[in-house]
Amino acid sequence: MASRDSAVKRAGDYFASEGFVRDLSNLVSYRTESQEDGRDKDLRAYLADAMEPALQALGFQCETFENPDPSGGPFLLGVRHEGNTLPTILIYGHGDVIRGQDGLWDDGLSPFTLTARGERYYGRGTADNKGQHWINLSALRCVLEERGSLGFNCKVIIETGEEIGSPGLAALFSRHPDAFAADALIASDGPRLSAKRPTLFTGSRGAINFDLTVNYRDGAHHSGNFGGLLKDPGIVLSHAIASIADARGRIQVPEWRPDSLTPAVRALLAECDPGESASDPAIDADWGEADQSPAERVFGWNSFAVLAFKTGLPESPVNAIQGHAKAHCQLRYVVGTDPEDIIPALRRHLDRNGFGDVTVTPQDRGFFKATRLDPDNPWFRWAAESLERTTGARPAMLPNLGGSLPNDTFSEILGLPTIWVPHSYPGCSQHAPNEHLLAPVAEEGLRIMAGLFWDLGERSRRG
Repeated sequence: MASRDSAVKRAGDYFASEGFVRDLSNLVSYRTESQEDGRDKDLRAYLADAMEPALQALGFQCETFENPDPSGGPFLLGVRHEGNTLPTILIYGHGDVIRGQDGLWDDGLSPFTLTARGERYYGRGTADNKGQHWINLSALRCVLEERGSLGFNCKVIIETGEEIGSPGLAALFSRHPDAFAADALIASDGPRLSAKRPTLFTGSRGAINFDLTVNYRDGAHHSGNFGGLLKDPGIVLSHAIASIADARGRIQVPEWRPDSLTPAVRALLAECDPGESASDPAIDADWGEADQSPAERVFGWNSFAVLAFKTGLPESPVNAIQGHAKAHCQLRYVVGTDPEDIIPALRRHLDRNGFGDVTVTPQDRGFFKATRLDPDNPWFRWAAESLERTTGARPAMLPNLGGSLPNDTFSEILGLPTIWVPHSYPGCSQHAPNEHLLAPVAEEGLRIMAGLFWDLGERSRRG
């Protein structure tokens, strides 16, 4: 008789048989670098030659959508319809990866060749995101093999431009709302709280990047002859930045301080410690809001960062007062921050503090907006119970990821509750050389998702 335990066991057996490693190796071999020009053929091949046959084998009808935005790659939609009265789940993944960074990986490793070393599977996309969406598709297969049906309708979208900001995804959903209509999103991306702790989150922080510049004059002038006479743009810009965040990084722009760190959110985060992984850098206790826990600072609050700062020639300084200084900055923000007012609020703040000479220029390419579900949302609680049933331990329940995802396209345009079950961990080097997926996390992820999809079918049957 078909059972949940047998479906979960099938998922574990698939991993133990080396089937998962074989299949992931094939996916990694596609050089789907969306940040590089000339990769359109590779992106299309990933959808047509890897994803479409895999979905068709699971009974999905597939359709490729061209991107409404010429800067982005195509989308693949797979649909498996089992009944008009059944709920529909949308599953998301992205087949594109960041630049391979060939030559920067450790000896014997290559970004587009899967290499197993101990518990690590190295290769670009293993963690972000090929390994993660393949775990979910494989779990669907295990449920189908065990029960003969999913017990729910399922749609799968694979995009090819997440690493360049998902251009065209919002427009695609706006133009074809019926094609992507569903009752909820269940997807996987980003890291767990730690390698050893299964994790759920319901959204992500938003992000906006911008340049701060001070431009007083063309060229530089001798610091002996003009020091004390000419405004130093580096000093002015340093003080402007210091007005945005104080000496321990606490944000000073009033509109950048959110109102959404509620008691319910704090209760969730009280059970989460972002410093659990030994491989993570040590958390600085004297950084950020003094009355917040580390989890509250990264999952429940906004953070301002100076990503780059330049005046003069740092690699070859000269004795001169420079005419120009520039900093590239970022605000990661949570729900409760008005994204349309982030840059105007900064402009008002700088003007109030006497920094009218500082120009604020938003980056042309926008990042994703902040999203999250209510902590008491039934989908969130149901998913947590399913994970606990499979693993025997309460998962970490985060209101949102610390990073950013295109979750707003699902939650705002399609109007879906969104549940994310990550299958990676913070030390995976996902945007760096030596990206890898941990074998224990992948194996547990397969079992978790088989259990989750099984439970979804049972939930649908009970109504």
